[in-house]
Amino acid sequence: TAVMQELFHTPACRLDSFVTQWLQPCREWKEEVQEVVRTVEQLLRQEHFQGEHGLDQEVRVLKVVKVGSFGNGTVLRSTREVELVVFLGCFRSFQEEAKYHRDVLRLLWKKVWCSQDLLALGLKDPRVAQGVPDALVFTIRTQRTREPITVTILPAYRALGPSVPNSQLPPEVYVSLIEACGDPGNFFPSFSELQKNFVKYRPTKLKSLLRLIKHWYQERARDIEVTVERWGFPDLTLWVNPYESIKTIKEKIQGSAAYSGLQRLSFQEPGSERQLLKSRSCLADYGIFFNSRISRLETVSTEIQVFVKKHDGGSHAYAIELNSVVWALKRQIEYRQGLPTKQQQLQFQGEVLHDSQRLGYYGIQDSDTLVLSVKAQFPAS
Repeated sequence: TAVMQELFHTPACRLDSFVTQWLQPCREWKEEVQEVVRTVEQLLRQEHFQGEHGLDQEVRVLKVVKVGSFGNGTVLRSTREVELVVFLGCFRSFQEEAKYHRDVLRLLWKKVWCSQDLLALGLKDPRVAQGVPDALVFTIRTQRTREPITVTILPAYRALGPSVPNSQLPPEVYVSLIEACGDPGNFFPSFSELQKNFVKYRPTKLKSLLRLIKHWYQERARDIEVTVERWGFPDLTLWVNPYESIKTIKEKIQGSAAYSGLQRLSFQEPGSERQLLKSRSCLADYGIFFNSRISRLETVSTEIQVFVKKHDGGSHAYAIELNSVVWALKRQIEYRQGLPTKQQQLQFQGEVLHDSQRLGYYGIQDSDTLVLSVKAQFPAS
């Protein structure tokens, strides 16, 4: 994107200015989002439920806390999500929260649907979303610009009490958490104020660094459009994650076009040599994070191409059947490099390959690299 390109050309001494110009939201937009959030908070604070879904006491809101990037002051300009943790009086322990969590979510869902204030803000798709833990999620719009904002509400037990300690927690908090035997992450909202305060009162430079890291991660982690050039066929477009393995991408290509046989994929940057994409690698390993074009070559047989690398750094490519034995590859090496098969030792991922074993036995795939060395009893000439 244009912002990422700008970041690549920004010297370290100007990163603060970059964050202010490109990543930090403007004051007017933050105020508009805050206004929407206040509407949700008012709804939560004024609602009381009793005698429903087996709850034997009033569901009273003790406190509503903005968490995540909005709460700790590291929100990005592109962010359209707000997380709210709602501490409830009906949760007197972690066990009670686990028992009544989904019941409370259903009650909140009913109240949200009936809220005229939220309906006026374009309330859309309120639902109980499964996660760790489950949450109530819905979308509303800001009043002036009508920007969609996704709100996530997490009911929680107020384990830390009215005042959140700034240092170590009392031991009994850890004891009750362990005794609850909950799934990992289910009770993290109870400690959200600690997480929020840890960042909120840190220096501005640290918050700027966090914004940069978030922006970098969002750009890198999102799916990209990859156009696959296929000789003799129309181009194929796929959406893939840069961290998916090349093997997975090949499987997607096969599934989209019902191909048989092995495939080789290559990538070429303008002004650079074409690179063969190894099955065990991913697009990110080749610096491919943006929409790109790659080329596909389909092989009809089970022939693969492997690279044999010597300790001096030299490397040669060999074409061989996947079900061939190691000795057959050594014969090719002897023919091309003049090193007798008896003197050769081949390794793949640290494992020595035996002459009578097939290449496929070791999990060797197309474009993999083997290491060639001279056996100790045959000193190199």
